[in-house]
Amino acid sequence: MPFTALHADFGRLNAALPGLGHNLDWSQVHKARPRIPLTCPECEWALHAKVSPYGVRFFCHDPGRPPSCSLTNESWEHHMLKLEMAAAIREAGWFAALEVPAQDGSWRADVMAISTDGSQRMAWEAQLSPITLDDIRARTERYEAEAIRVCWVSPHEKPPQWISAVPAVRVRAPQGRGQGWVVDDGIAGFDYAAGGWSFREEQLERFVRWALHGQLVSVESYPRYRRVYRTVDDKQLRFRRSRWWTSLQSADAQTKHELMRQRQEAAKEEREEAEKQRQKDLQEQERVRRAEEEERLRKQREERAEIAWRETQGRWAEAYARRARQQAEEEGRLVREKAEQEEKERHALETANVWWRRLSKEQSEELFAVVAERAWREDKLRVEIPEIPRMSRQYAYGVPLYTQGKRRSLYGIVRPCPGLVPVSPQLELEHALVRSAQEAQELQEAGHEGRITHFDLPEHEQLAMC
Repeated sequence: MPFTALHADFGRLNAALPGLGHNLDWSQVHKARPRIPLTCPECEWALHAKVSPYGVRFFCHDPGRPPSCSLTNESWEHHMLKLEMAAAIREAGWFAALEVPAQDGSWRADVMAISTDGSQRMAWEAQLSPITLDDIRARTERYEAEAIRVCWVSPHEKPPQWISAVPAVRVRAPQGRGQGWVVDDGIAGFDYAAGGWSFREEQLERFVRWALHGQLVSVESYPRYRRVYRTVDDKQLRFRRSRWWTSLQSADAQTKHELMRQRQEAAKEEREEAEKQRQKDLQEQERVRRAEEEERLRKQREERAEIAWRETQGRWAEAYARRARQQAEEEGRLVREKAEQEEKERHALETANVWWRRLSKEQSEELFAVVAERAWREDKLRVEIPEIPRMSRQYAYGVPLYTQGKRRSLYGIVRPCPGLVPVSPQLELEHALVRSAQEAQELQEAGHEGRITHFDLPEHEQLAMC
């Protein structure tokens, strides 16, 4: 809900100021007939004056207002905090204006404090919604560019991430009747004796007055003093703060303590440097003594090393001869294994040739033809019949047939050689396709456990069995 509205004749009206800031009576805009034309300073939508059940005067958008208007989307808590800050500013003797925009629209202050002579301005921002560090720093820089001081105020229970990135405080709402708002985070005093900052709580009204009159300033904490402890609910918690609102005395105390600490560290470094030089001299003396001793020992080591080198060379020669013998034995073994493998393959090929020579060319073509016919008749599959059948060693030198089409798959193995079944494990569960029951029996006796199909083709022109 906005607290300001634009009037065609009087300009900006402020519901939180006496006389709306223009010596006007509230009845002149509230329920006045004819209605007074008022517009929102943010979205330029029509406004009308209202009073809350608690007696708070404000302006309300007419129906249909833009949903993106930031003044409409502000919460009741946000408005009450702005009113509290405005009241504290007036108590401090300054003028307070709500929702003050920049001439170029680059910023809009929740509450703008203006000194009586108009020479000083300070923006007070009630920040309830989430905001990134980059955004809040950028908005602070825009104020600083126009010589406007700023203080960001958060009413949340948990300190926001930006609490010490920009001039800011966290406030606590009144806990009971007659109590006021309290700043419980963001103000600190520097304890010179303890060498660190400590949290300070203060009434919001007093803090605003001190900040406006320069009795409290936003000071950056030196890196060494940014770790601060605080007792909360009987537990000691550790916080990290890089900026505080504090007095000029505390700011000076931090600087003096840092200078004192630097002097102490400089003196400590001088003592340490003198000790390092003394240690360096002792080390030089020790180095000379050790060098002399090392020279004596070096000659002894050289004599022992010469003896050890000759012994090592002898061991190397023995190891080299042993590795040479082992390598020769390994090469011989590999040659024998290769010859044995070649002999096995030669014998397997001869066995396969004998097996296939049992059939004439016509018998072979007849077999492939009936296999293709059966595949189509019973399985509705078309198989690829090679022009020149190629025996496959992995399938006991039978001829693998594959189905046609996109999903090409193995259909079966034609006439695997029974004598090579034991050495062809890949054949074990494949579908074998043979001419006759005799060939099927030979495969079974050879140990083939897969499916076998025979076609009862006549056994004529047979050659020697494999």
